[in-house]
Amino acid sequence: MKNRTLLLFAALSTAFSLAAQTDVPFQCGHDEVWRLGADAQNDPTLAERIDAANAELEAFTREFEQTGERGGGGYIVPIVFHIIHNNGPENIGDEQILDAVRILNDDFNRSNPDWDNVRPEFLDRVADVGIEFRLAGKDPQGNCTNGITRTVSALTNAGDEDMKALIVWPRNRYLNVWVAASANGSAGYTFRPGTAQWYPLEDGIVLQHTYTGSIGTSSPGRSRALTHEVGHWINLPHTWGDGNTPAVSSNCNQDDGVTDTPNTIGWTSCNLSGTTCGSLDNVENYMDYSYCSKMFTNGQATRMIASLNSATAQRNQLWQTTNLINTGTNGNATLCAARFETTSTVICEGATVTYTDLSYNNVTGRTWSFPGGTPSTSTASNPVVTYADAGIYPATLTVTDGNSSLSTTANDLVTVSSDPGAVVELVEGFETAATLPELGWVALNPNADNGFQITNAAAYTGSASTRLQNNTTMIGKTDILITPTVDLREAEDVVLSFRYAFARRSSSNDDLLRISVSNTCGETWSLRKQMRASNDLTTGGNVSTNFVPNGPDEWGYAEVTTISSSYHVSNFRVQFEFISDGGNNLYIDDVNINGMTVGLQEVLSGEGPALIVMPNPAKDNAQAVLNVKTGGKVSVDLVDVLGRTMVGLHQGELPHGVRRLDIPVSGLPSGLYFIRMVQEGRSEAVRFVVE
Repeated sequence: MKNRTLLLFAALSTAFSLAAQTDVPFQCGHDEVWRLGADAQNDPTLAERIDAANAELEAFTREFEQTGERGGGGYIVPIVFHIIHNNGPENIGDEQILDAVRILNDDFNRSNPDWDNVRPEFLDRVADVGIEFRLAGKDPQGNCTNGITRTVSALTNAGDEDMKALIVWPRNRYLNVWVAASANGSAGYTFRPGTAQWYPLEDGIVLQHTYTGSIGTSSPGRSRALTHEVGHWINLPHTWGDGNTPAVSSNCNQDDGVTDTPNTIGWTSCNLSGTTCGSLDNVENYMDYSYCSKMFTNGQATRMIASLNSATAQRNQLWQTTNLINTGTNGNATLCAARFETTSTVICEGATVTYTDLSYNNVTGRTWSFPGGTPSTSTASNPVVTYADAGIYPATLTVTDGNSSLSTTANDLVTVSSDPGAVVELVEGFETAATLPELGWVALNPNADNGFQITNAAAYTGSASTRLQNNTTMIGKTDILITPTVDLREAEDVVLSFRYAFARRSSSNDDLLRISVSNTCGETWSLRKQMRASNDLTTGGNVSTNFVPNGPDEWGYAEVTTISSSYHVSNFRVQFEFISDGGNNLYIDDVNINGMTVGLQEVLSGEGPALIVMPNPAKDNAQAVLNVKTGGKVSVDLVDVLGRTMVGLHQGELPHGVRRLDIPVSGLPSGLYFIRMVQEGRSEAVRFVVE
């Protein structure tokens, strides 16, 4: 964990990190004015203003300690989580946010199940702070919200003031929490009120997603990071005082301004018997780094409540009745959205899908409808539905708050594929249908923008291909194309090949195409090939207008041969995953998976192969070598990846024995081809590559 404390100009900015393991040292850094951005660093009056705000708040706190409440006061603070993501794992689910809020409320209301396990010497000091954090029900414009926003931006990897500027709600109405891939070098950071007073647009907490809640991308050992940061946000220093480094003997000479937290040097491990400054340390305090945090003290609670009653950084406006009404956190929120999510939308026959109701607010009942599924209806929050037959199925959710109801339907939501899949070679040129689902293909378009679609704008062969219309608005977004299931149980050597065309808009584009395979019907994927715009994906150069390949010279050919026998299953699938970097359109055509027992295949028979090509790959000249087991009528053809005959090499009688036939490769475009031999109704084939 890395904790950063800003003491310059008597201000404090903290950055808190936790780790799942113990005995990991923590470090903080002084003078982190740079977290506030260039305006702060260039402001010659900043030191004086922050010093004055801190002094005013400290005086208010001392007075409040004599006259104010010590917790249990029923304070409600509206909170909003801004998920800043680049379509990566940092785009955590609503469930993980809800878990983080649950833990936060448990910790601030002495509802955490481990609070009474603290050292007996501190049991009478464990505070019920009396602050409840509620996810906003209304946004600043009064629109319905669930208190979670999502913004796509590469700034998730910075976690700095520029990232926060992407979206910030008024700090006098909401506690802003930004969740990102990075927290600017730490696991989380915030500013105490004296510093935040002067920078309202940066007031809030930044958390790395791996320190948010206890589930999903986080873990129980990292789950108290938000509790710690909120403590700083409402004016708590660390237990050892304003120093920035724990476990330093000089910390005994500092104090945290709280009477019932013993002086300590600070801990980076859970030593419950520590007595670093002459008395027993409160190692289990949320404001230490001990990895066994369980409590705030009553004195800390009073200090935080004082901050909420102070005008410093407008904390006293958050919990007022008018603001709770305006933010939809007064307990009277009405139903305003019907939403749900699923664990998967692409499965095989007999598999299940779990649905989760994400509707808001104040849902008191729900009714699901699952045509084609079992059960076909449900009233559960998280129903599990089994689909027995291949097809494409919708789902409907109707929710109520007791007074009104809302419904939402997702058509063509779940694609259920055959298992086993087709026992034929997959050869797809996208010529026979207008849409991908008609062919059994699945296009996943999580951003609801362009997505893969069949087009007649260009093709390597025939008149159709599948296209993803890509542009600068799609930077960082992912689109996926998935094949139907194929039965490879009787396969030997399996080869995936396809044609592709792509252009960049500028030389800076580095779009990525990833090809993965699955032996679990698409539940799990294994990467087999990556193609980058800066390397082998670009076939059409740089094109500023919408790219359409002009003839076969602007198409490329790719092959995947690393498909081992563990993937020779009944529900084999291939996934094309495209991650945009703002380049141009991508086209895919002539997708071929060979290796099945029916159709084109490499066949071993008797003492040797019935058919081979020499050399393979071929450039100028090649021969087909036939092992004719029984004399008779033999047909030998040169065919393309779609199984279409290009050249007839032999038609008629051939005697028993080995025979050689010349293959006219010099006039062929580079790519994958097959020599097919048919005798007595049996088809045997071998693939070969023209370079």
